[in-house]
Amino acid sequence: MSLRLPTLLAAAALTLSAPALAHVKIASASPAEGSTANAPKAVVLNFSDALNPAKSGVELVMTAMPGHANHGIMPIKNFVPVWSNGNKTLTLNLRQPLRTGTYEGRWQSTGGDGHKMTGKLTFNVK
Repeated sequence: MSLRLPTLLAAAALTLSAPALAHVKIASASPAEGSTANAPKAVVLNFSDALNPAKSGVELVMTAMPGHANHGIMPIKNFVPVWSNGNKTLTLNLRQPLRTGTYEGRWQSTGGDGHKMTGKLTFNVK
């Protein structure tokens, strides 16, 4: 019997007994994905599962501005993040309403298994 068969059997047993890895995603958001909003004062991300705030983060960036063809990515820093709903909801309370343009909310988190998850929300402001 070769050493290869026991190794394959052990790997198969580990695979069958390992719990399924949850991949968190945005369940809903305000403004919604692909929508156009009127100068929002908050961005709300509702996740499919609870996240660990200590291992999670979000970046809000303006990716386009009308009249500026070569507009680079501009980080938006004027918000206070607030977790609620058992850490399934992240609200970015803005100190000033967002100006006209296209925005992305880019989030990241690390699950209990150490797996890194990322995602984004894109919306427009008129």
